Amino acid sequence: MNYKVPVIPGDGIGPEIIAEGKKVLEAAADKHGFSLEWIEYSLGAEHYLKTGELVSEETLKELSAYRAIYLGAIGDPRVKPGVLEKGVLLTMRFYLDQYINLRPVKLLEGIWTPLKDKGPKDIDFVVVRENTEDFYIGIGSRARRGKSHADFEVKRTLYNIKFGLDIDSDSEEIGYQIGEVSKEGCQRVIKYAFDLAMKRRRQVASVDKANVLSDIYGFWREVFLDVAKGYPQVKHDFNFVDAITMWFVKNPEWFDVVVAPNMFGDIITDLGAMIQGGLGLAPGANLNPEGTSMFEPIHGSAPKYKGQNKVNPVATIWAGAMLLEHLGQEAAAQDIVAAIERNLFEGRVKTYDLGGSSTTSEVGTEIARLVGSV
Repeated sequence: MNYKVPVIPGDGIGPEIIAEGKKVLEAAADKHGFSLEWIEYSLGAEHYLKTGELVSEETLKELSAYRAIYLGAIGDPRVKPGVLEKGVLLTMRFYLDQYINLRPVKLLEGIWTPLKDKGPKDIDFVVVRENTEDFYIGIGSRARRGKSHADFEVKRTLYNIKFGLDIDSDSEEIGYQIGEVSKEGCQRVIKYAFDLAMKRRRQVASVDKANVLSDIYGFWREVFLDVAKGYPQVKHDFNFVDAITMWFVKNPEWFDVVVAPNMFGDIITDLGAMIQGGLGLAPGANLNPEGTSMFEPIHGSAPKYKGQNKVNPVATIWAGAMLLEHLGQEAAAQDIVAAIERNLFEGRVKTYDLGGSSTTSEVGTEIARLVGSV
């Protein structure tokens, strides 16, 4: 079996960590009798600065023909903050309808956590984050004193929504942001969370702020309860977002599958990354189970470390394992995670953030070697 996989090395440290991810995935492919054909796309700062283009319609159509994309990182100080992130990442996410952001929060053997008296048996859950709605739809602006009007449109695979705002303000200037969630959008991500829980420990925790933002998150809660009726075998509960940050720190063992709207999911998964050892160990996936998904580390492009061959590639390698699992190569994916864990437990070859002095490429080479022996 040969898999064609688009790869976007991106900016900053992206090319370095992607190189190690490819190295490890190829080792797993060799072991398990399949092959990977990488198709590189030069999206990111260099492409934008050279051409003025973020991502073309033609490129988006090409990417939509594949099941999985491997991404390094996007972001560069030479480009205004938000331009690349919105113009490349969010554009791809919305066009490909990657409505699930999946982030495992799993403490591996050999890794220190800042949580006192907690170990790998206590920190092993998954956050399922809705990925295309909420306050991240990109609708908002500013208005100065007086009367003004603004029109906005949200185009999704599921629907098309238009907003028209008549503004009459006596403040010197206001800023506003609009969020929305749809019944269909909530249903599909919550259902994914319950289906995932059926394969794990049969518990789903929902995150919202329905006590304050009742229109948007009260609606989320109603849909959650409706979906839950179809899964009587799965325990479920509700958590306000501020409370769940406390429980992640105090009792992470309570959680199995956590499902959250877009903004809250973004916030709590960074906390999850820290309790599993740091951003260098945290993989992520943007999923469209029926279409094209994308796999990446959750950290940024870290441009100050570009070209130094020193950053931790584990999150990228782990994201690659998730990519292989998505393609149906579960055994290869399991071997990669086992090799990562063995590397971390032995502690001989590790980067500076884990107290070592090894290079990015040395870590990748060591994990690739361990894949063959696990």
